[in-house]
Amino acid sequence: MDMGIAGLRVLVTAGGAGIGRGIVDAFVEEGAKVFTCDIDAASLATLPEGVGSMAVDVADRAQVAALFDAALGFLGGLDVLVNNAGIAGPTGRVEELNPEDWDRCLQVCLTSQFDCARLAVPHLRQSANPSIVNLSSAAGRFGFALRSPYAAAKWGVIGFTKSLSIELGEAGIRVNAILPGLVAGDRQRRVLEAKAQQKGVSFAEMERTAFSFTSIKEYVTARQLADQVLFLCSPRGRTISGQAIAVDGDTRMLS
Repeated sequence: MDMGIAGLRVLVTAGGAGIGRGIVDAFVEEGAKVFTCDIDAASLATLPEGVGSMAVDVADRAQVAALFDAALGFLGGLDVLVNNAGIAGPTGRVEELNPEDWDRCLQVCLTSQFDCARLAVPHLRQSANPSIVNLSSAAGRFGFALRSPYAAAKWGVIGFTKSLSIELGEAGIRVNAILPGLVAGDRQRRVLEAKAQQKGVSFAEMERTAFSFTSIKEYVTARQLADQVLFLCSPRGRTISGQAIAVDGDTRMLS
């Protein structure tokens, strides 16, 4: 299927690996022009040919500004911003958490989306097919015991997304959030391992418990998430905005 996005100018944060890499690869396959960043400079060495990149810590506002200078110079404008950067944050009871870990989690998972959006919007206003996609999480719909910083940030992403969709609608800029569930990969494994340790159970038992609250008991793949992002950013998604779209196997709660 021709998605009609060949030539789109796309910026994806944290595109060196995981979900972000899946999104980068999918856009490239459809003929888009892509720039990405990652805090792990080594991961950028394996990007597809023709993808622009630089090492960036999105929690640093000055580095985000430098990212936009480089990306806009490379792309020659902007049609799509995918705010993908995020970290798992700490696992633990609220009274045990290090406040610095709380701050870092919100800076990466929420504040970086604000920093990127405010710089992107003036350029998106010049686009014929402008779109922002923010990565939230199933944790943005449900309480998540022992993961309060992450859940708070991801709930904030949904509020930010909805507010921007209203604010930017008159300019034709659509803004949506994607809410992944249990995603295949090392990060999900580390989250489940940390929760298993905190609760004093095995990894296998923690994994079974997590899947007990989903209708489809499979890990979501990065490519499935990328396919949803591509549709939203294509002309086919031109009237979809302000939505928090779950790609989570029908998750009903988090434990």
